[in-house]
Amino acid sequence: MPRIARVEITQVDLAPKTQRSDAIQAFVAQETPLVRILDTDGAEGLGYTYTIGQGGSSVVALLRDHLAPRLLGAEADRIEAIWQDLFWATHALSVGPLTALALAAVDTALWDLRGKRLGQPLWRLAGGAKSRIPVYDTEGGWLHVEIGRLVANAETAVARGFRGVKVKIGRPSAREDIARLDAVRRAIGADAALMTDANQGFTVAEAIRRAGLFEAAGLDLAWFEEPLPAEDVAGHVRLAEATTIPVAVGESLYHPAQFRDYLARGACSIVQVDVARIGGITPWLKVAHMAEAFNVAVCPHFLMELHLPLVCAVPNSAWLEHIPQLDDITEAGITITEGHAVPSEAPGNGIAWDAAAIARRQVFAPIVVA
Repeated sequence: MPRIARVEITQVDLAPKTQRSDAIQAFVAQETPLVRILDTDGAEGLGYTYTIGQGGSSVVALLRDHLAPRLLGAEADRIEAIWQDLFWATHALSVGPLTALALAAVDTALWDLRGKRLGQPLWRLAGGAKSRIPVYDTEGGWLHVEIGRLVANAETAVARGFRGVKVKIGRPSAREDIARLDAVRRAIGADAALMTDANQGFTVAEAIRRAGLFEAAGLDLAWFEEPLPAEDVAGHVRLAEATTIPVAVGESLYHPAQFRDYLARGACSIVQVDVARIGGITPWLKVAHMAEAFNVAVCPHFLMELHLPLVCAVPNSAWLEHIPQLDDITEAGITITEGHAVPSEAPGNGIAWDAAAIARRQVFAPIVVA
């Protein structure tokens, strides 16, 4: 049985394609730690994770000092066993974002290796539930964008075939948020989906108040995303009971048990599990199937290149979020046809990495653990 012989770690920092801002932060840079795992039979897989401007070096240190050495000699096909071993070996640091992000880099590399060894694309290997997924655009709806440009961006997105657009909210007054949302709704028409995202910016009382005003304005919102701090499950329960707008959460949750609490208490009706922040493909699939058991849709956050095969693997996925970020280090982007993204048939995770571009942009030479 082949065993892991070598692990290489590096990092690439990617500038956002446009200025990005929301109710609590700005997107400074995508720090992108990369992990390459090589097996004794010559098979290899490339995985990655990300931060939005800080913490990348901490993720790399955790990989270098604690996770990568434990991989040597392990059977790469035993992905679940490896995930559990790494999680419990770092349990004093869990549950939390740094450990989850580091686990994701390893886990996504292992799934890539498995797919390449078996000659299967991830979307088939992980379930093969559907061959395409509708796409909505976030890139034109950031909070700082003035209303005229916001409308123009939304019109352009719909003209390009996107089935929906997301608009960030959290302006000082509800009136401002409603004016922006109403202008976009009028521009894109009734058939396109309109999502909205508060990025954890409201109190419970304000989230309930604004949800009521959004409903009264007839905006027909597809969902109200991250209305409250992620740790406030009880507040999300109160909001979900007070509004007919679907409540979406997940990008700031770091373990399947946290999703269990939301689902069991009826605190959300859309799950936005992020493959990096949950700790990789292995726990991502667990969350997706848990949501399926609750008849709840999965609409993941960010990382569209990796989420594309995953949403096509499971039956309860509804949308893929469009935010381009890997273009500078890949040879080809995702395929979008008639408003739907189509997963790659290439073996592995389906990301066409550009090795030369990665080498040019890497922050440091690869760290080798062997």
